[in-house]
Amino acid sequence: MIDYLKQVLETWESSIITYFPKIFLAIVVLIVFWFLAKMGKKIGLNLYSESKKAHYHIANFIASLIYFFLILSGLFIALKIVGLEQMLSHLLAGAGVIGIIAGFAFKDIASNIFAGLLLNIQRPFRKDDWVQINDSFGVVLEVGWITTSIKTVPGQEVFVPNQLIYNSSYTNFSRFSKRRIILESGVSYGDDLEHVRAVALDEVKKVESLLPHEDVDFYYTGIGSSTYNFQLRFWIAFKTNNDFMKAMSDIIIQIKKRFEEEDICIAYDVTTLDFGVKGGVNLFDKELNVKAK
Repeated sequence: MIDYLKQVLETWESSIITYFPKIFLAIVVLIVFWFLAKMGKKIGLNLYSESKKAHYHIANFIASLIYFFLILSGLFIALKIVGLEQMLSHLLAGAGVIGIIAGFAFKDIASNIFAGLLLNIQRPFRKDDWVQINDSFGVVLEVGWITTSIKTVPGQEVFVPNQLIYNSSYTNFSRFSKRRIILESGVSYGDDLEHVRAVALDEVKKVESLLPHEDVDFYYTGIGSSTYNFQLRFWIAFKTNNDFMKAMSDIIIQIKKRFEEEDICIAYDVTTLDFGVKGGVNLFDKELNVKAK
């Protein structure tokens, strides 16, 4: 028994003497790479934030990638120093299998996170921008890693998956800080079209939020069953949806009031009765004589 214990102690002593320098070197490597990782993360965070002027979360994400890459590199080198290459191979193989399983399980989450990263880098819209994404129209509350939250006009908060945003079209109404009002209506056949155009353009000038240096357009777009259809277009300063709604409301009120003053008729569908007069006759223009047979 004593001889067996001596043999075990001699084996341990030989192993310690053999492996102690390797273990010590492996610990030193881990410490060095840990310092390098902290330094790399700090430098990467500062350089990326200053040069790209990106969102803080983007800079932090890139810096974290640098940190974990250096930490894992130090760990792999340390394992190789102490002769645990087989353990390293098994760890990598196991990580690969787990990664494949996790990839299928979290495919949509990973896609949304990657789309969120692209949104934060490209920044097609920001917080407080008015956007139209699919059927959701409202102001952006937050561009997150997985979803983008929007406060709609009725007051609900809608969460749109970032992957869905990148797979479809979306509109940013706040990009140019202006928006175009397009008013469509029509006047009767009896109105002077040049006069109608002059009156409408004159009323546009009175809109409070009008951008005077932008084009104001008036076009007749067609001849309807009882109308000459026209389209009036002009630009306003845009910050919120209320700016757009107020300008639209104001120009409708102004056009109606001015047309009434100028004896211009905003046309509506009418029915023409032909009493043997070419083109029909207005019942209020002349007396109708109906003879009984």
